[in-house]
Amino acid sequence: MIKKKAKLIFKHNYFEIVEEGDYVLCAISRKKIPLTNLNYWNVELQEAYFSPIEVNERFKNLKKK
Repeated sequence: MIKKKAKLIFKHNYFEIVEEGDYVLCAISRKKIPLTNLNYWNVELQEAYFSPIEVNERFKNLKKK
């Protein structure tokens, strides 16, 4: 059961938990990502992504700028 949103600091190979919680939100789809399933994030933007699909979408949007 997903209850509380966590606050994280994303590092290159890991993340630090600033505020305990069960999930974070995907920056693109706004889907809840349980911390146990969190595999994709961007250190520079400090964003989490649900899957490679959302990572690709963010990359495409950044290339346009």
